[in-house]
Amino acid sequence: MKRIAILGSGESGIGAAKLALKQGIDFMLSDRGQISASEKTWLESVGAAFEEGGHMQVLAPDFDAVVKSPGIPDEAPVIQYFFQLGIPVISEIEFASRFYDGKIIAITGSNGKSTVTGLMYHVLQVAGWDVAVGGNYGISFAGILAESNPEWVVLEVSSFQLDNVSSFKPYIAMILNISPDHLDRYGYDLQRYIDAKCHIGHFQTSTDYLLVNGDDEPLTTALRRHTLLANRIDINQSQYLQGIFPSGSDEAYQLSLKGRHNQLNSCFVIRAAEILGISTATIQRAVLSFTNLPHRLETVWSGEGRTYINDSKATNVDAVYYALEAMEGSVIWIAGGTDKGNDYSVLYPLTEKVKALICLGVDNSKLVKSFEGKIKTICETTKVLNAVSLAKEMAVSGDTILLSPACASFDLFKNYMDRGDQFRSAVLEVEGV
Repeated sequence: MKRIAILGSGESGIGAAKLALKQGIDFMLSDRGQISASEKTWLESVGAAFEEGGHMQVLAPDFDAVVKSPGIPDEAPVIQYFFQLGIPVISEIEFASRFYDGKIIAITGSNGKSTVTGLMYHVLQVAGWDVAVGGNYGISFAGILAESNPEWVVLEVSSFQLDNVSSFKPYIAMILNISPDHLDRYGYDLQRYIDAKCHIGHFQTSTDYLLVNGDDEPLTTALRRHTLLANRIDINQSQYLQGIFPSGSDEAYQLSLKGRHNQLNSCFVIRAAEILGISTATIQRAVLSFTNLPHRLETVWSGEGRTYINDSKATNVDAVYYALEAMEGSVIWIAGGTDKGNDYSVLYPLTEKVKALICLGVDNSKLVKSFEGKIKTICETTKVLNAVSLAKEMAVSGDTILLSPACASFDLFKNYMDRGDQFRSAVLEVEGV
């Protein structure tokens, strides 16, 4: 591989560029939008070829491969152009994996990826291992390898990142669950989305491990269509609902994470740690000391009988189900954003907990229609501060005000983190903290 095209100047694209530079690979970076000033300065400083505002100069037949950012679908004209030329189009994680001799632990699924990735990394850190964390979780895989060469890397990987892999081979792969998400990317075909997730195990061998949610019927059914060679370990309800027990022990692990879904998340990590031979004492110390990332059932403030929870990362219906299930007492639910083909009916059994729904989005029509007659009070706004103020007015002692959107954030915010940060700031302002 002597010359590559890199499409996109986000974390994945710039990471790939830095790794290409380290490996002595000539590259051209192309972005349909604008490249940030800092990244443009870096590209100029290393003498790299680049373009912004459209893919024009990059349309050349002399590339050995094209490395694309995960946000670019295969249907994009620029990708179709390279397909027609017969030039391989690969994802950034595939590109990075070709320059890595260490061991990969990769985590995918519709919900819980970041939590499991963070907890797995924490366990290995506590165990004293040489490990880095990245992928969809912070720094890109290529970005990690551009700066260091750890013995182990823990990666959160999305279906978009797995769409264009051809040799990516984790030592331990995990598929946590499947729920309808990003269906707009897959022609509203759930099977295509599930198959993309299953790519995580396609290049594993009999010396590798694949941990899957054995109770997830769409996932286990889909796995029958794939020839996977790894040692498969199913994680079932019986393994975590009554507590997660070390092998040969009658005393369950104590966990820092709360909620039934996080018991399942913890079980995946604990089983992986056991495969790696980490001691029970070290695992226990790690899972009890772990603090999750922001925007995942994060308590923002509690006082005067009110509790505010920031669950902005809940961008699909299943994630909201887990959040509402974990709530005690009455809930004022803040939801909305860019709908991703959601079916809200799975939430109906939990609406008895919800005293009011505040829709926070540009177009709330589907959300309102779905819950009319099921939630007594429904109101709409496009301002976070208004949403929090309304919630405070409605709340009585014992109520929880839950931001758990079920939707993407791009109608009003930069991303889910921006949404969560603005919610946190609004809570502190309204409560005078």
